[in-house]
Amino acid sequence: MSVNLTLLTVMGALYACGIYLILERSLTRVLLGLMLLANATNLLILATGGYAGLAPLYNKATGAHEYADPLPQALILTSIVISFAVTAFMLGIIYRTWVLARQDEIQDDIEDLRVAETPRFDAEDDTPIPAETSEFPLTMLGGDGSTVSDHPTAADGPDEAGSVTAGAKEISARDAAAEEQPGSQNVTPGPEGGVK
Repeated sequence: MSVNLTLLTVMGALYACGIYLILERSLTRVLLGLMLLANATNLLILATGGYAGLAPLYNKATGAHEYADPLPQALILTSIVISFAVTAFMLGIIYRTWVLARQDEIQDDIEDLRVAETPRFDAEDDTPIPAETSEFPLTMLGGDGSTVSDHPTAADGPDEAGSVTAGAKEISARDAAAEEQPGSQNVTPGPEGGVK
């Protein structure tokens, strides 16, 4: 398959101009950029379609390799319809912006600026998760169920149930069991849901 260098050069220029115009703040320029990108994509599909051939009508005397591929033509037709719809939608937005504000440029949104200034660390979402995340982290040991830890100790009395390894630290089994209940009493809530 030979490549048409002129077609590729025009396609590259259309893509470059389209991307440059999309990055502008003016809605009219954004619309022109979208139109250029749509036309560049049509040229890309046309270039990848291969050689021009005969119309894809069945004839016993014509070999299969002599027909033109109808898929790129169908894709280009679909792309034209989609780009027309996007152009009509953007024209509606541009018209409405002009009627309301008498300007074509997109202004900075105050709420977007406020959100951009917030810190990226969220105490609730970004805290490390302990290694044990099972719904039932404690295992009953013994026939009478007196110990509920994976690591029972001999010094544990009847009031103390043992200790559990959570992550890198040991906590009592009673505190670990309380963590599984809603409204845990083991932590002191900090500002914005964080833990002190």
